[in-house]
Amino acid sequence: MKTYVLNPGSDLDALQLTDRPVPEPGPREVLLRLRAVSLNYRDVAILRGTYGAFPRPLVPVSDGVGEVVAVGAEARRFRVGDRVIPAYVPDWVRGPPREDTARRRLGGPLDGLLREYACVHEEAAIAAPPHLTDAEAATLPIAGVTAWHALFTQAHVGPGDTVVAQGTGGVSLFVLQLARMAGARVLVTSRGEAKLARAVALGASEGIHTGTHADWAARVRELTGGLGADHVVDVAGGEGVARSVEAVRMGGTVTLVGFLDSPAVRFDLRPALSKVVRLQAVSTGSRDDLEALARALTLHGVHPVVDRVFPFAEAPAAFALLESGAQFGKVVIAFP
Repeated sequence: MKTYVLNPGSDLDALQLTDRPVPEPGPREVLLRLRAVSLNYRDVAILRGTYGAFPRPLVPVSDGVGEVVAVGAEARRFRVGDRVIPAYVPDWVRGPPREDTARRRLGGPLDGLLREYACVHEEAAIAAPPHLTDAEAATLPIAGVTAWHALFTQAHVGPGDTVVAQGTGGVSLFVLQLARMAGARVLVTSRGEAKLARAVALGASEGIHTGTHADWAARVRELTGGLGADHVVDVAGGEGVARSVEAVRMGGTVTLVGFLDSPAVRFDLRPALSKVVRLQAVSTGSRDDLEALARALTLHGVHPVVDRVFPFAEAPAAFALLESGAQFGKVVIAFP
């Protein structure tokens, strides 16, 4: 089979196409022929060497969907021909994260899915929602589950709440779509006028241009009658976390899910303490979260936002697009 691996190095030349044997499924495993994978910022950070020091060569990319082409002798959850989404954290089936269940992750330290075939344990996968295309189904394990876990597993976002989504990347647009699905009002921040217009068309109540409103937290308070948002999902990290705290209401929640600006966070704790703000970090979720997300998307007929689909042979170009930040939604790689 054809597979991409990350070799030593920190630029796109480290991503190389090579050949490996097709794996054989174990007793409770299924063999997938991959149909599509989607990229996350984590994949670029691993490539650049700014997210962990995983041994190489490493097959990158954690999120994908495939067709079952063989099953182990004891596997019962899936049959040949089923369309299946592997869980990003294969040992985290349900409940809160634990050291022993959250350590192994696809795309680092485990080999990921940027390859034609992969074996996954039957308990570490779910059936793909039937209404989603392969490109859409491939976006769920990190971006979709992170948004779901933040809004519903760790918080209780519901009708009438105000949620702030930062930017228009994969997690942020899932936050927009899922919060709207729950009846919440969503405010989206971005530096791009065209992206804000698309976010409003997708259901955002208001787009806040961070060039026009450099103090976007003040604009959030203005739009909420001075109270602040119920929930801010912070994808940037860095000094922007202080602004997220400013934007949230008394007793509200700020969820930290990324570090697009910087992994180092420094801010005055006094506003967070005086407002009794809940600060929570979310790093994806369990297989149960993934299944709940899939059921909700199916029930409401919601389709994830895919910016562009690259052919397998052009995988490095997909990484380059994601790193540029020019995308609106998810960047996907499709297999021939």
